[in-house]
Amino acid sequence: MKKKKGIARLFKIAGEKKGLLILAGALSACSALCMLIPYWSVYNVLNELLRHGNNMDNINGAYLIHWGWIAFGGLISGLLLLYAALMSSHVAAFRILYGLRIRMTGHIGKLSLGYLNSTSTGAIKKVMEQNIEKVETFIAHTIPDLVNVLATAVLMFTIFFSLNGWIALACLTCIIISIGLQFLNFFGKKATEFTRIYFDTQEQMSASAVQYVRGMPVVKIFGQSIRSFRRFNSEITAYKEYALKVCDSYQPGMVVFTVLLNSIITFILPVGLLLLSKDPQNLALAASYLFFIIMGPGVVSPIYKLMYLGSSTKEIDEGVNRLDRILNEQPITETSSPQIPKSYDIKFRNVSFAYENKVEATRTEALKEITFTARQGEITALVGPSGSGKSTIANLIPRFWDISAGEILIGDVNIKDIATEQLMDMVSFVFQDNFLFFDTLYENIRVGNPETTQEQVIAAAKAAQCHDFITGLPQGYETRIGDEGVYLSGGESQRICVARAILKNAPILVLDEATAFADPENEYKMQQALKHLIHNKTVIIIAHRLSSIVSAQQILVLKEGRLIQQGQHHELCKKEGTYKKMWDAYTSAFHWELQTLN
Repeated sequence: MKKKKGIARLFKIAGEKKGLLILAGALSACSALCMLIPYWSVYNVLNELLRHGNNMDNINGAYLIHWGWIAFGGLISGLLLLYAALMSSHVAAFRILYGLRIRMTGHIGKLSLGYLNSTSTGAIKKVMEQNIEKVETFIAHTIPDLVNVLATAVLMFTIFFSLNGWIALACLTCIIISIGLQFLNFFGKKATEFTRIYFDTQEQMSASAVQYVRGMPVVKIFGQSIRSFRRFNSEITAYKEYALKVCDSYQPGMVVFTVLLNSIITFILPVGLLLLSKDPQNLALAASYLFFIIMGPGVVSPIYKLMYLGSSTKEIDEGVNRLDRILNEQPITETSSPQIPKSYDIKFRNVSFAYENKVEATRTEALKEITFTARQGEITALVGPSGSGKSTIANLIPRFWDISAGEILIGDVNIKDIATEQLMDMVSFVFQDNFLFFDTLYENIRVGNPETTQEQVIAAAKAAQCHDFITGLPQGYETRIGDEGVYLSGGESQRICVARAILKNAPILVLDEATAFADPENEYKMQQALKHLIHNKTVIIIAHRLSSIVSAQQILVLKEGRLIQQGQHHELCKKEGTYKKMWDAYTSAFHWELQTLN
């Protein structure tokens, strides 16, 4: 079955809110009918005046007042119905918006990190914000307006043809020609390509803007401007050039459309005069002719609106396609028969893994036939040059990616046979590059275990050596990160993350140089806290300072994605190889001094 796209797909996304949208459409159509009642009243008033134009005393004043009240009632009813239609569409829109954002965030959370790494943050941000907001705008405003305009146009031409078919046909011919030209202008293959490029350039600018803001310290410290950030500058320039090109392409068609549509009276006048010349005494025809002269240009307004609303459907089509592009990404598969490991030894058996970028069609081998066992209650350290695969091994344990070959087991259970939620509960991370939410310090620690008590949060903070600096802040544990310029140093942030891990108390712990930002005064306390944290756990340490892992029960030496050495510190130091070279370079660095050139 052919997959739905564009507006049809949007209505499918609307789901159970279709009822509200149908109600909004029906109310909007009724509003259009009521809003035309004043014009029909004008016709009846004109007819009465023309019939008694030679004797004003015969004009029925009560009849004119009667149609005046009908016009007033139609106007008020139309406004009330339009208000009800917009209320219905807005309620539907915000419910759909909420559901769509929840669905999108939930789906993104289930995708592998491979997808997130190959897709720019700016592109995802734009889809989550601008594209979804456009869906809300389309549902809340465009759908009721579209129905209202269509109903108005249909009802007006129904009235026109009921009064005089020839003059109505002249109006319709003018409108069909103008709409046809504009349709070719905005809905052709070229216009579709323009819309796609428009969204692409916006996503690229959004991604570069995020990078530019993040790189602001570098830009400032070297006294550069936005022009020095070549990618951002080039994409802004490209967007400007593209926008000018689009305007130049659309301009001729838009001019013809505008001139032709605003010339509708030139189609009405000759046809009406021709008909009146054949029957000059026909007062009904004269009244109809006057009505067409007054109301003919009035049909231009809804047609204009219809065309602008129609052009917005191109944007919504592209926006929905980009939403579906994310929703169609396959999440990491869940097992139908989840198992729970009885122990927490981690085993890598001939594991190979490659980073793939589907957009650029690239593949980078990261691990090649890795085999080892990290036992519960022991520390397994990963060392090696940058890019050797240390962080990749750590990220594969909680199944952030699926491996290309081999298997990873926890307690003799393949991680693919463990439910994702249970797998995440088993693993704690303390990385060198930490992330804190823009929330209170209390909530930043409690995220490690939302069911915990305040006493346990404070105990975890004390164990992580961060209780003292927290209590010294303006609101203590209720101090919000980012508010009133409150930001933490690297070491303070890292200790907050250690407190999280202590609070979570997961059986598997991954540490990425957890004492990297600690000053000499607090490093010993941090190490004591980590000793408490790692008790009886399976510990994986990604080591940068080799002194921190000399007591590890197992050291794995990686190079170019391969496991080249394995053993304890004293064993590896006796063998010629990568580890001994790293240790010698590390120890010799203690004697290095910074000196000025003579």
